Amino acid sequence: MVKEVKMKDIAEKLGVSIVAVSKALSGKSGVSDELRMKIRKTADEMGYRYAASLKRKADRSNNIGVIVAERYVQEDSFYFKFFRHISQLLQVSDHYAFFQTLSQSAEDNAILPKIFFQQRVDGIIMLGQVSKKYTRAILDTKIPVVFLDFYNEQVNTDCVICDSFYASYEMTNYLIQNGHRDIAFVGNIHATSSIQDRYLGYYKSLIEHNIPIREQYVLSDRDLDTGLQKPVVLPIVMPTAFVCNCDETACMLIAQLKRLGYRVPEDISVTGFDNSVYSTISDPHVTTIEVNTAYMSKLAVEGLLQKIEKPSFSMGMVHVNGKIIYKDSVRSLNY
Repeated sequence: MVKEVKMKDIAEKLGVSIVAVSKALSGKSGVSDELRMKIRKTADEMGYRYAASLKRKADRSNNIGVIVAERYVQEDSFYFKFFRHISQLLQVSDHYAFFQTLSQSAEDNAILPKIFFQQRVDGIIMLGQVSKKYTRAILDTKIPVVFLDFYNEQVNTDCVICDSFYASYEMTNYLIQNGHRDIAFVGNIHATSSIQDRYLGYYKSLIEHNIPIREQYVLSDRDLDTGLQKPVVLPIVMPTAFVCNCDETACMLIAQLKRLGYRVPEDISVTGFDNSVYSTISDPHVTTIEVNTAYMSKLAVEGLLQKIEKPSFSMGMVHVNGKIIYKDSVRSLNY
């Protein structure tokens, strides 16, 4: 049986985006005439069936809903980076983003945003972690959905996440290479899947270097119900370094340590995650992990548009690597 040629196959052969292929084959604007002809010629040569790509439902709206829990939406929120990228990418493909914050009450009671049904949406990007009950409610709508920066056992397909495990593993390795062996992890490991992965990366690094795991060095940074940050309850015997699950926590911890008379990094080193504004407003600037929000957003948008075109399409779980951004909050203990 001859394998069905998909837009993804054409995009990979030409080294262009799936969005560009979709626009060229459907006659939409946004690609040059030269590229359009090249894409169509390649599609013909590969035996692409146009009927499937040109068929559109009468009730298609070109609206995409983006949902994020309001506990993640603060001034200078990390998730605003994602929404900016998503909005720009959707505009290029003649789609429109409807941004909806999710209240704690709506999440607890699995109440879906009315605007999505009043305005009609063709697909949903769920940005950040929500409860299992709300996740199930989203999946039960049968609207195409991609989960961005979040997964759990219900979300076993169609999600794009940063490889938090490996990034945190690399960061902890970096501290150990700089002579640190008393290293604490800061983050509520019951709060989100990404914090859990960052803790497990830290854990793996310690195991590989034969460093004992100390329960007193696993510290919470937020209230589990509200998600709000809170001061860290520091251990009696202080570590030489803290691996924080995010830059906001690192920034707050540095301020807390200074109030207690500690100097960073002279006395204690601190690392973060996200390369957000908090890593630069902190004094000193925080060594952190940069998350490729632009690429993650691109993958989520392209995957969702494919799901809308072909409901049977599944992109699976896609991991995107982060990288260490070296700043001023780590001191080497190697003399």
